[in-house]
Amino acid sequence: MLIPSIDLMGGRIVQLVQGEKLRLSFDDFEYWIEKFSRFPLVQLIDLDAAMRQGDNSGLVVQIARRLPCQVGGGIRSTERASEIINAGAMRVIIGSALFSEDGKVNADVASALAAAVGAERVVAGIDTKNGRIAVKGWKAQVALTPDEAIPQLDPFVAAYLYTHVDGEGLMQGFPIDAAARLHGLTARQLIVAGGIRSQQEVDDLDAMGVDAVVGMAVYTNLLVV
Repeated sequence: MLIPSIDLMGGRIVQLVQGEKLRLSFDDFEYWIEKFSRFPLVQLIDLDAAMRQGDNSGLVVQIARRLPCQVGGGIRSTERASEIINAGAMRVIIGSALFSEDGKVNADVASALAAAVGAERVVAGIDTKNGRIAVKGWKAQVALTPDEAIPQLDPFVAAYLYTHVDGEGLMQGFPIDAAARLHGLTARQLIVAGGIRSQQEVDDLDAMGVDAVVGMAVYTNLLVV
């Protein structure tokens, strides 16, 4: 399944390269909402909130009410997760809050989130740079790999979002072998992102039971949806 992404920064839809360099920016929200309305799931990320430099809460609510979204970016508490669900989101994506600075999974946080909104509404974000989980808007890393985190998080989540930050926005292809390895670790839904550039990649991932988030390739019309 292809999942289109909407990344928000400064009140606009943006696409960044490796989470840092601005490549594209749009403010024609109606066009993209209409374009993505036929998809069963859309990924909506508040990059400003993720990077701790403000937020786009108003836009998140507006879009989540109109599209079937899983929402992430700056969700660090059960209260915020509940707010996002109550605003209309189907699921919340939790990343940094699940991991401690000493490289451990915060099982208590994961358990509390599952109790607050239901495990079926929780997606664990395991964004990875150089093989280690990246946190705080990809500005820091913890001494933990996705392979180590997944078994510990399985009781509390419905899905995993694995973002290959090293390839994000570069459209150089996604490491299919990594998707296959992680898919073998869990029976939960696995969603991957980072560098996906073709329908063939989406189809190859789908064939192994893995869903694909696509951003840059869609916004540049390299992959037509």
